[in-house]
Amino acid sequence: SSPIYLEFGIDGKVTGHAGCNNLTGNYTVEQGTIKFSDIATTRSTCPQIQVETEVLSILENANMFSINEGKLVLKSFDSTVLASFKEIEYSEIINKYWKLITLNGSEVTISENQEREQHFILKNDGIVTGFAGCNQLNGQYTIDEGNRINFNQNLAVTLKACTSLEIDESSFLKVFELADNYTLRNDTLSLNVGKRAPLAVFEAIYF
Repeated sequence: SSPIYLEFGIDGKVTGHAGCNNLTGNYTVEQGTIKFSDIATTRSTCPQIQVETEVLSILENANMFSINEGKLVLKSFDSTVLASFKEIEYSEIINKYWKLITLNGSEVTISENQEREQHFILKNDGIVTGFAGCNQLNGQYTIDEGNRINFNQNLAVTLKACTSLEIDESSFLKVFELADNYTLRNDTLSLNVGKRAPLAVFEAIYF
C-alpha cells in the first residue's frame, strides 16, 4: 500500500495520501495551532479504507501541533497526541523522467523500431511508472533514509509481444526486483544492490 503522508504548500494548501485515496485541502497555522479545512479525497474503495477514515478524523480533530527533530505531531486541544509524521527529505529523484543509459555495465542504445527509450518516473504518491522497451510498467516503491529504495515485487507489465525488437526487457525489469539502494550524482542516477557495481544507470531528461 502507498505510504500515508501529508505535504504542506506555502500557499496554505495541503495534499497527501490518506491510506487509500489522495487528499487535498487547506490548512492554517498560528502560534502552535493548526486547522485543516475543505479536505476532499478521491473516491477509490480499498482494504485500507478503515485506516483512511481514522486519518481523516485526525485531520478533522487536530488543533495543535509541534515540530521537533523533523517530526510533526498533531494534537487535539487537550494535547492528546493524534498522530506523528516524520519528515522525509523528498528525494531529488522523485517526479523526474529517468532515461536508461547503461544496463549491467553495457551502454544502451535504442533499436530503430523501438517506440521510445526505456525509462521510469517515481511519482510522489509512491507509484512508479515506466517503459521497459516494449511494455509499460506500473507499480509501487518506497524510499527510506540512507538512499534505500524498494520496488514492490508485483510490478504490473503490459503484455505486448515484441518479437521484432532486439531488446531485453527482462533484464531491465530485473533491476527493479533487485535494487535496494540508489546513488545520485547531479543528474545521473544509479540503481544498485548492496555495494556492488550499479545494476543500471539513468540520466534525468527535462522536457
